[in-house]
Amino acid sequence: MRIVLQRVSQASVTIDRKTVASINKGLLLFVGIEDADTQDDIEWLTGKVIRLRVFPDETGVMNRCISETGGDIIVVSQFTLHASTKKGNRPSYIRAARHETAIPLYNQFIRSLETLLGKTIQTGDFGAMMEVSLVNDGPVTIIIDSKSRE
Repeated sequence: MRIVLQRVSQASVTIDRKTVASINKGLLLFVGIEDADTQDDIEWLTGKVIRLRVFPDETGVMNRCISETGGDIIVVSQFTLHASTKKGNRPSYIRAARHETAIPLYNQFIRSLETLLGKTIQTGDFGAMMEVSLVNDGPVTIIIDSKSRE
């Protein structure tokens, strides 16, 4: 499971000209799921996201996590995070999980975040064509992969 995490001052997801998710201060998470992902990947990643200290304290040092700031989270599915560009010019998405595998894991990921954060997580619509708008705060963008656990 791979995440691109962005600290935002605002973010929204629009589908067919209708806003389906919108937050102010918080995190926007693009989530890519592969066939090899398990509940262990979900638990490790959600714990990492909730504890990651990417918000400034009173001195401006990134020393606070999302739960300390009262911020919100939007989760957007993005199978293209598992694109392989090794051969040719057309990316291959063979590592991305198929819908029947990815949707249950995606929903478990969201429920786990909600449990750890203690509030509702906003989302896009899995598999839909979405327009994602954001104001990256910092900018802060971090890539986290449960298979490398760096």
